Amino acid sequence: MVLLLALPVHAHPVADSVTTVHIKAIAGLQYNVVRFQVKPNARVKLILTNTDDMSHNLVITRPGARDAVVNAALKLGEQGLKLNFIPPSPQVLWSIPVLEPDETKSITFTTPKTTGVYPYVCTYPGHGVIMYGAMYVGEVALPLANDLNIPPARRTENIIAARGAANGNRHTAHPATTAKPAHPYELQAPFLYRVFMPDASPAAIAVSLPQELSYCWDAGTCRLRYAWQGGFLDNSDSWKGKGDSYGIIIGQVFYRDKTPYPLRLNQPENIPSVAFKGYQLRERYPEFKYNLNGITVYELIKPKADGAGLIRTFRIPDNSQKVWFVTDSVDGVQYEATAGKWIGGKLKLTARQARHFSITMTRKEGVKL
Repeated sequence: MVLLLALPVHAHPVADSVTTVHIKAIAGLQYNVVRFQVKPNARVKLILTNTDDMSHNLVITRPGARDAVVNAALKLGEQGLKLNFIPPSPQVLWSIPVLEPDETKSITFTTPKTTGVYPYVCTYPGHGVIMYGAMYVGEVALPLANDLNIPPARRTENIIAARGAANGNRHTAHPATTAKPAHPYELQAPFLYRVFMPDASPAAIAVSLPQELSYCWDAGTCRLRYAWQGGFLDNSDSWKGKGDSYGIIIGQVFYRDKTPYPLRLNQPENIPSVAFKGYQLRERYPEFKYNLNGITVYELIKPKADGAGLIRTFRIPDNSQKVWFVTDSVDGVQYEATAGKWIGGKLKLTARQARHFSITMTRKEGVKL
């Protein structure tokens, strides 16, 4: 049994003839092991450890079904989280559910009798385009540079053959330059990435919307940081496994929140304490959930129909006090609201009005931020 991988792996047969494969989810939306080889009809224990600060899963599919399974996961909508973003599909053979940071889970299965290349992929929204690998069952893997079953940026890394070779020796291939990463299929907005972003905490979420609009939502501080138009992100450095790299904005920033914090409870000068509680996908748009002084807030952001800005819909269902939405005159947009009263750049809402309201932000022409 020979393991083929782009980074070292600990894999070995044990007394009961179960082959153990250790895979880690690492920074940059990658698995540390992007390919391994096993025999047909063999018992395999696959252990996944999430060493990243994002959530990840692992889904093994039938040959050639990786893209279809990723697309099916994107269509799960509000059911996605309950299903661990694993679609109920005959194309899915085995899976490890969503792991939070520092979690480890495993599965044990018998490999197919049919030889072939069986993909594995993270189907968490936005991850499957670059986070995948391949289990070779009874087949010899292609040379690394020619292996289309692994991410493009991983086809030029050093390769190490682990245990199972006849002489037990390790062999390191010659170094090569890193290939330019590419998506295995065209992404359709909306979608999101957890990625390091400039001018945001390490818990930033970048969201691509229709109309070439995008925004950065900061889960660490529970706020919309900025929005831009004209493209999404250049994530090349992240795809190469550089865990401390930042997404590079493609396009022009048209909005930047310059307030200490936009939402205030009771009085406009009260800066609340915040706590992020996650998000759910609604028709593939993320609706963020967070607490302000213990009060639950839901925020959903969509593009304006004309592409000239954003519509932010807030729900505060259990609210019992006045709510203020505070703006800054130099943040790059003009505001309209479905409820409340504007008082000098501050929107005042009654407790009832604040339970459900929307704010439209329209880009100011000629403003550079």
